[in-house]
Amino acid sequence: MRLTTLLDTDGRPRVGVLDDDVIRLLDAGGPTMAQVIDGGAEALDDVARRVRHGDAVPAAAATFGPLLAPPSVRDFLTYERHLAELAGSVPDEWYDEPLFYFSNPAAITAPYADVRMPPRVREFDYELEVGVVVGRAGSDLTPRAAADHILGYTIFNDWSGRDLQVREMRFPMGPSKSKDSAITLGPWLVTADELADRVEDGLLALRTEVHLNGVRTGGDVTSNMSWSFAELVAHASRGTVVRPGDVLGSGTCGTGCLAEIRRTHPDTAPDWLTAGDVVRIDVEELGFIENRLVAGPAAVEVPAGRRRIGLGV
Repeated sequence: MRLTTLLDTDGRPRVGVLDDDVIRLLDAGGPTMAQVIDGGAEALDDVARRVRHGDAVPAAAATFGPLLAPPSVRDFLTYERHLAELAGSVPDEWYDEPLFYFSNPAAITAPYADVRMPPRVREFDYELEVGVVVGRAGSDLTPRAAADHILGYTIFNDWSGRDLQVREMRFPMGPSKSKDSAITLGPWLVTADELADRVEDGLLALRTEVHLNGVRTGGDVTSNMSWSFAELVAHASRGTVVRPGDVLGSGTCGTGCLAEIRRTHPDTAPDWLTAGDVVRIDVEELGFIENRLVAGPAAVEVPAGRRRIGLGV
């Protein structure tokens, strides 16, 4: 099943299911995407029955809303090539366990919506990723058990302010405002059963690519990840709980962002993103997302920190 969220004429979200070239909708007032995810297999079966008699909207004419409102978003770093190109090498310690940071669940944007340039960012970047969506709560899961907690997959674009990131990463807190402005998910939440034949040696194998203003700038295959999605879910559940709707990003694939290709091909790489640029990401079986960059808000000024050392207080 390929689930999505559309907006009706009043701007209200409605869950839909792709059926050839149309999207069949649940009745207005029906369950939200969060409720469908939380309801598990029984809720999915109910959706499949109800949409048979629901309104049908041509996919090409649909107005998509944000795919879901996840309880949490974790973004991992799982592609060796991406790290090697950015850092010059891959330290042995990186292979010990998958690394992630928490991103902003409130930043989810619709798959074809305009994306605002964030304040004070001069080096804005896209990041080509695939996200996994948790379907069942679980704690301290083994990778084998975690596979049964995966509901499905979606495209994940982790928009990033690289100039802010460089400054933030000087301190042991990880990225913050540099990763706070937007995450594009969608257009579909493709349930795991639809992709069972695309698993190779335990890894999902889907080809990915990104175009900037119509020109291909990068791409990879998801089987180049150093950990499987089930292993990421298992790691995330260690000592805590993963919940229905949680989203885990794969991290940027090789050649999947401007920061990487500007380092490896400085003479031919595109400039950083600016208003008017259009970024399109395609992933086999998952569809494509496409966003235009638009001018963003002016920065709200916050005063510099107060110096306390040596003041005798």
